[in-house]
Amino acid sequence: MDLRRSWRDWLGDVGVTAAAVLLGLLMLQASREDLPQGEDISVAWDVTVGAATWTVLLLWRRRYPVAVMLVMAFAQLTASTVLGTAAVALFSVAMLRPWRTSLYLGVLNMAVIVAEFWVAPLSGPDFREGLIVFGLMYAMLVSTGMLVRSRRMLIASLKERARVAESEQRLRVEEARLLERERIAREMHDVLAHRISLLAVHAGALEFRPDAPTDQREAAGIIRRSAYEAMEDLREVIGVLRDGAGTAGAGDADPSPGPERPQPTLKDVAALVEESRLAGAHVTLDDRVPDPAAVPARVGRHAYRIVQEGLTNARKHAPGAHVRVWLDVPDGTALAIEILNPLPPGPPPNPLPGAGAGLVGLGERVHTLGGTLEHGRTDDGRFRLRAHLPLPT
Repeated sequence: MDLRRSWRDWLGDVGVTAAAVLLGLLMLQASREDLPQGEDISVAWDVTVGAATWTVLLLWRRRYPVAVMLVMAFAQLTASTVLGTAAVALFSVAMLRPWRTSLYLGVLNMAVIVAEFWVAPLSGPDFREGLIVFGLMYAMLVSTGMLVRSRRMLIASLKERARVAESEQRLRVEEARLLERERIAREMHDVLAHRISLLAVHAGALEFRPDAPTDQREAAGIIRRSAYEAMEDLREVIGVLRDGAGTAGAGDADPSPGPERPQPTLKDVAALVEESRLAGAHVTLDDRVPDPAAVPARVGRHAYRIVQEGLTNARKHAPGAHVRVWLDVPDGTALAIEILNPLPPGPPPNPLPGAGAGLVGLGERVHTLGGTLEHGRTDDGRFRLRAHLPLPT
């Protein structure tokens, strides 16, 4: 017995059971009218047996339709009301099981009816009429049940086809998205690799030019090394866009991707700040972390990217301003990062291009660690970028 049915299933079971009750009472009335003069049926016994079969039909006809039908086929020899229950049980079998099972049980039930009518005191015409009526009723119930079953199977098939079509559509969309990502990756590599390689070549020529001033040669060296690192970063980004596929520009000797570059940690922030100083920026690093090596690599990598983005924003929006980078572990449970720089009174001359998505990316980085990120203008006219990255206990 399965009581955890949906309200639709319960409503259908109650409706089928009500039909069995109505048909059983009609059978009882017809049986009483067909009895010879002076004989009668015990209505109380007949209804009691019928009520028991109606309960069985209500509770178990959906889970055990064949077993319920077999019980009703022989129980109808004991009470007239069970004739209606057996007919509805046969309809349930036709609706819930294959047609062969319904055919076999229909033949069995009809054989029981023939035996019951054979021993009953019926005249020849009444016997033949009864068999025709029950035969037509069983044929109609089996046909109706098979029709309902076919309709349900058709609806389930259509739903499955719709689900498969939807899945195929999602796969086609995903394939188109991957192809578009690969196309973008190729275009990014072709365009950016060409321009960055030209920048590196010109910077290298200036760096090794003997008559160039020393400061210009140092600046050219910084540009050449930055261009090389940008090429390496570009390779990593392209590899992500192309699902790890290697990229190679024109003139590369080996198109296969090399080993994965080591990721930056918190100890590399000092080198990042020194690199910005060599490029002409005024940066002060206030590192109060007692043991940077003890900071987990994942947290240190994100901290490095936050400082990198903060320095980049300062160069873009406040060129020449003094930038203060502050690192600390105030309570031992989180790494605090603060980047502070004054804002210029107006728009910077020759502003660098940018997509404006750097802070959004930082927010996603911090969110993955469960930290917080704050940024905005302060009351004294400075821009502050502050992040708190939780440390594992």
